[in-house]
Amino acid sequence: MEYVKALSQISEIHQHLARTEVYRGYRPVPVALSGIVGLAAAALQAPGLAARDPIGFVLFWTAIAGVAGLAGSSEIAFNYLFREDAFERRRTRAVIGQVAPSILAGAVITLTFTGLSAALVPLLPGLWAMMFGVAAFAARPYLPRATGWVALFYLAAGSWLLSHAGGGASSPWAVGGTFGAGQLFAALVLYWNLERTE
Repeated sequence: MEYVKALSQISEIHQHLARTEVYRGYRPVPVALSGIVGLAAAALQAPGLAARDPIGFVLFWTAIAGVAGLAGSSEIAFNYLFREDAFERRRTRAVIGQVAPSILAGAVITLTFTGLSAALVPLLPGLWAMMFGVAAFAARPYLPRATGWVALFYLAAGSWLLSHAGGGASSPWAVGGTFGAGQLFAALVLYWNLERTE
């Protein structure tokens, strides 16, 4: 019985330590690369795609989100699989667990809105940005404090996009520009707070 209690206390200590230490899995270069993917996609997207083919617009940006997500999380996945010990893997899962609900909610909103009506598609860029801002706020206890500014950027951009949803919020730059700028800002925050001091 004492053995089980001791293991439980050790587990609690590990969880407490994980919350007080800055997670170093997010690195500036992959995060910046994900931003560059967003900006490049905005430049390459056919003009007027959202008006002509709202579902095509959603599919295009869903594919881009997948590519950017792979680019941004590539080092996290590599380290998790090949470099991290059990404690670091637990921290990685904790951080991903903070971000995942907002990303999942964004996916559900996307599927629901596109299933209900193509007229709802112009709302998606703002909602995507806001969900990403909520995800950044959720992960903030594990990241540098300045990450709060990145989260605030996404929430402000999402609010602006929602308020202008009828007037061009589905332009390529509404999505690619917002996420490109946000990810480059996040990369700068990570560099300034983690790598510059190493």
